[in-house]
Amino acid sequence: MISGCSGANWISPPGPAAPGLRIGLLGGSFNPAHEGHFQISTVALKRLGLDYVWWLVAPQNPLKPRQGMAPLRDRLAGAQAMTRRHPRFRATDIEARLGTRYSVDTIARLQQRFPRLRFVWLMGSDNLETFHRWRNWPKLARSLPIAVVTRPASALAPLKAKAAQRFASKRRVASRDFANAAPPAFVFLDAKRSLARASNIRARRAMAAAFPS
Repeated sequence: MISGCSGANWISPPGPAAPGLRIGLLGGSFNPAHEGHFQISTVALKRLGLDYVWWLVAPQNPLKPRQGMAPLRDRLAGAQAMTRRHPRFRATDIEARLGTRYSVDTIARLQQRFPRLRFVWLMGSDNLETFHRWRNWPKLARSLPIAVVTRPASALAPLKAKAAQRFASKRRVASRDFANAAPPAFVFLDAKRSLARASNIRARRAMAAAFPS
């Protein structure tokens, strides 16, 4: 991890960073990027009036095994190929350049580097189920507004997840002003759900490689 604070000032943004812009942050391994990521980003962009969504392609998710994890450069390239389909999506390896490993630290560094941007953390409801296992998750929840988009097989997470229960009184209605909400603030967005999952895509690729046609 980069020591001190000055290093963050040299990190360039992956897209426009004019003061007041509302930026959704979607973190993950993107191993590989898929339609579920695109769907979460699209729903949040439209329902919350975001200006851009940054996909933060993590060097290594602390909760996932290294085995089977594609190199960062390959995952970033796949994410960038998918974000090119939307003019307001950007995929970036900014976490690797910041030297952060945990989302809570990444957010702190981004807020330090870009204090005049309005960040919103984006996640699928499947990630909300395990949110309480993230490093310093209560601190993360108190750092910026969080938007949760419903994903298949986890529709009850907004009711049952530990984080959802702890911050039940902090739920907000979706609006274009959500990025300005004082954290902790949660909004739950339901929409047509993509069935895409990275694990299924990897399994299909492995099967195709083992049994080529």
